[in-house]
Amino acid sequence: MNEVPTAKTRRAPGESPVTSWIARNARSLLLLALVALGVHDIFGEHGFIAMRRTAREIDETREEISKLDAENKTLADQVGALKSDPRMIERIAREEMGLARPGEMIFKVPDDSAADGGAGGANSARGGTAGDPPQK
Repeated sequence: MNEVPTAKTRRAPGESPVTSWIARNARSLLLLALVALGVHDIFGEHGFIAMRRTAREIDETREEISKLDAENKTLADQVGALKSDPRMIERIAREEMGLARPGEMIFKVPDDSAADGGAGGANSARGGTAGDPPQK
């Protein structure tokens, strides 16, 4: 019954078992905390990898903004030309709206693709090819 305290069970007066366990494992706990902090700094929500991803997204957004700025400048130049250049206005009126000056006649020629689709389809339905004359 008279047990001699060993090195493992010896405590300073007033020291609790938890405090002595922390004191014995302080280095291991500190190393574990540093590893956890390092992992969080690399892989965490605001870590190194997230920071790199955000920087890449910022660069892509800046490139897109510069492309849109260039497109806006081109469109602004076109708007200015449409407001002031009579040749540009006439070209758009003739090509896109089919307008003509008084006394002019407009002849519309079908596109090759529309002509091939209509004639080729009719000939092939009758058994001919596009190069054959129509059958009666």
